[in-house]
Amino acid sequence: MEVITARAEPLGIELVFGDPKSIDLNNEFFGAIVQYPNAYGDIYDYGDFTNSAKEFDIQVSVIADIMSLVLLKSPGSWGADVVVGSTQRFGVPMSYGGPHAAFFACRESHKRFIPGRIIGVSLDTHGNPALRMALQTREQHIKRGKATSNICTAQALLAVMASMYVVYHGPKGLKVIANTIRQKTTSLKNALINHGYEIINSNHFDTLSFKADLNALKIHLEKNEINVGYYKNVATISVDETTSWEKLNLLNQILGDFKNSNSKSELEKNVKSSAYLENKSLVLQQNVFNSYHSETEMMRYIKKLENKDLSLVHGMISLGSCTMKLNAATEMEPITWPEFANLHPFTPVDQTEGYQQIFKELAEDLSEITGFDQVSLQPNSGAQGEYSGLMVIRAFHISNDEGHRNICLIPTSAHGTNPASAVMAGMEVVLVKCDDLGNIDIEDLKTKASLHGNNLAALMVTYPSTHGVFEKDIKEITSIIHDFGGQVYMDGANMNAQVGLTSPGLIGADVCHLNLHKTFAIPHGGGGPGMGPIGVAKHLSKFLPGNPIIKTGGENGIKAINGAPWGSALILIISYGYIKLLGAKGLKKSTEIAILNANYLQAKLKNHYNVLYSGPIWKGCSRNDS
Repeated sequence: MEVITARAEPLGIELVFGDPKSIDLNNEFFGAIVQYPNAYGDIYDYGDFTNSAKEFDIQVSVIADIMSLVLLKSPGSWGADVVVGSTQRFGVPMSYGGPHAAFFACRESHKRFIPGRIIGVSLDTHGNPALRMALQTREQHIKRGKATSNICTAQALLAVMASMYVVYHGPKGLKVIANTIRQKTTSLKNALINHGYEIINSNHFDTLSFKADLNALKIHLEKNEINVGYYKNVATISVDETTSWEKLNLLNQILGDFKNSNSKSELEKNVKSSAYLENKSLVLQQNVFNSYHSETEMMRYIKKLENKDLSLVHGMISLGSCTMKLNAATEMEPITWPEFANLHPFTPVDQTEGYQQIFKELAEDLSEITGFDQVSLQPNSGAQGEYSGLMVIRAFHISNDEGHRNICLIPTSAHGTNPASAVMAGMEVVLVKCDDLGNIDIEDLKTKASLHGNNLAALMVTYPSTHGVFEKDIKEITSIIHDFGGQVYMDGANMNAQVGLTSPGLIGADVCHLNLHKTFAIPHGGGGPGMGPIGVAKHLSKFLPGNPIIKTGGENGIKAINGAPWGSALILIISYGYIKLLGAKGLKKSTEIAILNANYLQAKLKNHYNVLYSGPIWKGCSRNDS
């Protein structure tokens, strides 16, 4: 709820929270969002609500549990326009909040509005079915300020994991898993009723909710090393594929003891579970989901797909600023450890001291590297880091009674995500020219800054620039913006060329995001998982993003921009290991080698190709010159 509130507010979207059964719909509404099942685990039939919404041309979006949809009537069948959710249930560890891939599905009529890749089914020249990718990939580079999303690429690696889980289990296997989850939940429900608990959700898939003295219950359960959910004045218990009968019987016994119940019998395994809103349609009938159900078949299929991809094993992938680092086994192995991989994102903080130490040390290291006061680890992509940084700047201006500042200056050379992020943060984009060498046109910057001085919110600048050049006048550029009361957001996509040599803080930036999946060794994964923490100067620290459940961020922090307090927490361990293994000298040397390699290639190619952009060449400098 807080993430949606945070996104809606800068766009001027008014949110109305209410009960779908009783809300008075009218022509003022353009959309609705419902949860299926909801936070209490209850399953509602939204058919009547959706029909009423259609009368007013209100689009209905559903946040759904994808595993529950194996058994439940599909949202599309009862009139939903959009269905979204997480694929974590499909074989991906909880990972203390991530990384996980989301899914986004919609009606045919909405497909041209979807950000990112669209996969369509076509026929090849032989009449065989073929998957065709429509080129809305990286649509923000094409639409820029008119893009519907600032996300560049998403959690591709995690999407592969979830899809292979479905390929392996197929429709029959998924049905067995989903039915087992519901059966275990039903068995626990019957036992809790026998103990005297009042279950408040009448229908369920995997979650039970009940009222109790939550303080006393929490103490009792934690004494027995058990965590459950506490939502407002209700306790919630969720069962998943990994929940064993042994764990459920232990929970049953301990909850019975809390009620001083005389019922000591074990849970009934063959209990009949209800089939409310049952999905009777056939799903996943394609061959791929019905062919590879042994480990040998599955491994061969995955290897066959892998052989079609170019990787660093085969050759060089020189994708501009996306410098690939060595993903050393020492950095990667800890993400497989259950102590890191299997934690729920809202596990009480005093039970996650190892993670908390990693967060503390990593944030301190990144602060020192960037020259900033504080770092937030919440944003889990570079694009989300951009958005978070601009929202922090926006909060700063509002706190100074200057909420009217909404102009964001962006060079024409900027990464396509920059203008898209600015618009999503409620800002108006004004473009600044670049000269023939690829540098920001200082005179045009001064003119635009002066023209919009009273309303200037920020400048977004990439350093080194997207053209690959260190802006020689970068300090003058940041000073011009500060003179007119604006803030400088530095895009950290090219931090490979800065670490250990210079820093965003040194050049006068106020906030910057860091692509940990570029500069700090997290694998790209075909576009993700990524992490985009932001560092900020001292005057912005109190506005760093918070979380409604676990306290994070600054004292006046902006609302959560991510559901999990520390974003994709699991993969932060990789960057932590990379920094600790290299140390200050190693990090600096990595930067020096990156710059040396780029200039070496330029020297080799310049007689054969027209090198478009390059910075000034300094001659006559000795080794000791600054």
